[in-house]
Amino acid sequence: MAKQKILLTGATSGFGAGAALGLAQQGHHVTVGGETWQQVTTFRAEAERAGVKLDVIKLDLLNEFDQVHAAATEPDVLVLNAAVQEAGSIVDVPMELVRRSFEINVFSQLELARRILPRMTARKRGRIVWTSSMAGIYAPPWLGTYAATKHAIEAIASVMRTELHLSHISVATINPGLYDTGFNDTGAESYQQWSTDAELMAPMPPAGPMLAAQKDPQEMIDAMIDLIPDKHSAYRTMLPEEMIPVTKREQEHAWEAKAI
Repeated sequence: MAKQKILLTGATSGFGAGAALGLAQQGHHVTVGGETWQQVTTFRAEAERAGVKLDVIKLDLLNEFDQVHAAATEPDVLVLNAAVQEAGSIVDVPMELVRRSFEINVFSQLELARRILPRMTARKRGRIVWTSSMAGIYAPPWLGTYAATKHAIEAIASVMRTELHLSHISVATINPGLYDTGFNDTGAESYQQWSTDAELMAPMPPAGPMLAAQKDPQEMIDAMIDLIPDKHSAYRTMLPEEMIPVTKREQEHAWEAKAI
């Protein structure tokens, strides 16, 4: 497979970091975006310790200067991986945090794609990979805000795939289930920053059982390393595989369920 220029957003930790290191080890020219300078310097040091050569830039997706700088890398493959997770019921999470979730997870990443796509369409070659989620297919209770952003990503990626087909732009989604990257742990804790249980209309149950079921993220990282540069990959990649029938059943259930 030809070596490519790959830009990953939100990739100084978790799935993105693992995929970035693996792609760089394969010889791709990898640029990693980190939200803060601290994340940038920390990940540069991590890559150096691992003996991996890649570029790390500051990419706060809400900062226009950072967006312009990132778009100037002119990647062959753009991996839209950045995300925040706000736990709590959809009627309790403060609207400011709901809006912020959409700004980071959806709008700012679509904006970055729109900055980069004109060059891709002009040369009729390029690839956009969206990191969605199992929660992009169905909405787990008390993760409604996060799931809503991922449902939006699913819609955007789907129409983008069709609309850019004649420009030879490849579009795919990555749909991880429960993996132990630390992202779900901090997301589950986030509601404690803005509430007490006495104030909640729909109090959140303990997250411990869910977090205890998380899996080793390496299988998802390995899959990402394979699929990110592969323009002929499956449109949707969901892991672990046992979650595929679960999500399909949840979608079917919506056709049978009663309103109350």
